[in-house]
Amino acid sequence: MGMRSDHGHGTKLVILGRDGTLNHYRDDHVKSPDELCPLPGALEAVARLNHAGWHTVMATNQPGIGRGLLDMASLNAVHLRLNQLLAEKGGRLDAVFFCPHTPDEGCSCRKPLPGLLQQVGERFGVALAQVHMVGASLRDLQTAHAAGCIPHLVRGDRLASTDQATVDALLAQVPGSQVHDSLANFAEWLIQEDRRARGETGGTESRPGDLSE
Repeated sequence: MGMRSDHGHGTKLVILGRDGTLNHYRDDHVKSPDELCPLPGALEAVARLNHAGWHTVMATNQPGIGRGLLDMASLNAVHLRLNQLLAEKGGRLDAVFFCPHTPDEGCSCRKPLPGLLQQVGERFGVALAQVHMVGASLRDLQTAHAAGCIPHLVRGDRLASTDQATVDALLAQVPGSQVHDSLANFAEWLIQEDRRARGETGGTESRPGDLSE
């Protein structure tokens, strides 16, 4: 993966769901690049996290492949487009992990099973207990919990019109879950949390990038 920052402190990693987190959710799957519509502020949020020293990877169920609705070339084209749009904002995904299987194929990687996130942990050599997982559904929260990650829910567009009581009920099903209005709100929260934590540990070491807000 090239140079690692924070020598000896592990890689700072955020795992993102895709549909409803980064881009508008579609019931019929995103089948081509022109069906990929980023949510407001989501790409900028990834760039902000990257600039603050966080690696971002995506973990997504893509059962449309198993069902024959799209092929690998189409999925790769969608994710290439996503990275092009991110690059325009100064952000990037370090990797994309996806489950191509349908629910009845009995794989270990389909969320809410933890297999996909375990692959991420192995690839990056990072303890999942330190990793924040952000998604837009109960399934994403359950996946994070199953893998031992820190679970976050964004309202995005999937839950935008859902009343607070329903959202609270979702959060209550997964211990330690937190909700944010959007990926931008999550990024702001995480960056502030990280600064607070560094302040508490008396971290006065100079870090590249701290001067440029």
